[in-house]
Amino acid sequence: MASHSARAAMYDVTPAAGPERTPAAGRAVHGPAPVTQLRVRDIMKRPVTGIRADTPFLDVARMLARRQTGAAPVIDAERHVIGVVAESDLLAKAASLAAAERPGALAGLLRPRSRVDGGETAATLMSTPALTAHPGTLVVEAARAAARSRIRQVFVTDYQDRLVGVVSRSELLQALVRDDAAIRAEVVARVVEGEFDAAADVHVHVENGTVTLTGSLAAELIPRLNEEVARIADVVEVVDHLVATV
Repeated sequence: MASHSARAAMYDVTPAAGPERTPAAGRAVHGPAPVTQLRVRDIMKRPVTGIRADTPFLDVARMLARRQTGAAPVIDAERHVIGVVAESDLLAKAASLAAAERPGALAGLLRPRSRVDGGETAATLMSTPALTAHPGTLVVEAARAAARSRIRQVFVTDYQDRLVGVVSRSELLQALVRDDAAIRAEVVARVVEGEFDAAADVHVHVENGTVTLTGSLAAELIPRLNEEVARIADVVEVVDHLVATV
């Protein structure tokens, strides 16, 4: 169990609700935003734990092992992100400690903490700079940055570099590669209803990214409807079974 001082050095931060999380004034919102317009704030849901720079090595290691997060941001007193500690930063040190303590586990437990962990802290173990993004950063841009990093998480900071949340690689991937239900929702909301006002006449079915359109629509609108649906991210093919009306 982490010591009292270590617990005090770890802060849980929940995603903040504020001006950055509300749509721009006067902008109409029709259904889910297309993938190319998704922002980090749209998928940032989980709280995040920040670690103070003076947190001892063993407390950092135990927290990462317990929470299975893979990495944790290191913050200062004002919650500015100053670095990141990853499991890979801790593994070699943890293995060395385990090997050293095995011959006399009881003696190891009785030794002063500074001798057990070498006096190392989050500050001496962390990598800099941490991989961060602002709430308004496009998901596409955050995903590209994450792909170039060994860290599985992108820590979200406000415009004063204070920790406000976190998104994982898997969450970024899920946002970029949507399932059929999400694709259909966008086709219906943004195109069929939003641009063509044809919800009562055009029916949409999506399977494995292939969008099938049935129903009826004015003949001159059918080609444009097909084009607009084809432009939606993750649509693999458009199958047109629409009946033209005059």
